[in-house]
Amino acid sequence: MSTTKNPTQFALLSRLLHWFMAALLLTMLFIGVAMVASLGNYHTLVTIHRPLGILILFLAAIRLATRMSTTLPPFPSSMPQAERFVAHASEMLMYALFFALPLVGWAMLSAGNYPIVMFGALHLPPILPAKPELYAILRETHTLLAYLLFLAFLAHFGAMLFHTLILRDGLLNRMLPWRVRNS
Repeated sequence: MSTTKNPTQFALLSRLLHWFMAALLLTMLFIGVAMVASLGNYHTLVTIHRPLGILILFLAAIRLATRMSTTLPPFPSSMPQAERFVAHASEMLMYALFFALPLVGWAMLSAGNYPIVMFGALHLPPILPAKPELYAILRETHTLLAYLLFLAFLAHFGAMLFHTLILRDGLLNRMLPWRVRNS
């Protein structure tokens, strides 16, 4: 457990992982859109997309473990209980998607009997048997989950802008990568 009883910020590792994963997720969303729009660059984009997806899965596990083993900073006192519930629920949705999207992608490639190449000779083992019908379902599921993650990301970003620019309640300070002094 964290030694701080009432922290004003998330643990440093949580903050660093948050911003790194945000950059990775935006990269993945843009790569995903480009993969659909550009058949000429598809194979190049896939070779970037696969390892990044597995990296996100790995980082999500570290981030969740860090979150569960540290004391979380409180929401601003001005934040209504209903809004706190929505913030917590949307956070849990995003964590679920951090795990689901890479796992569904891995399962999709397995069902499509595609090699899951990370780098060079490093391959992941298939996690499902090759089955074209399952591949089709998982491909559609992967796409829908990606749209859901994009919407969750936009809602998260919009809420952060609202709290930072309109309410000015210091909510963003909880996740800034640098130390913020209590005022």
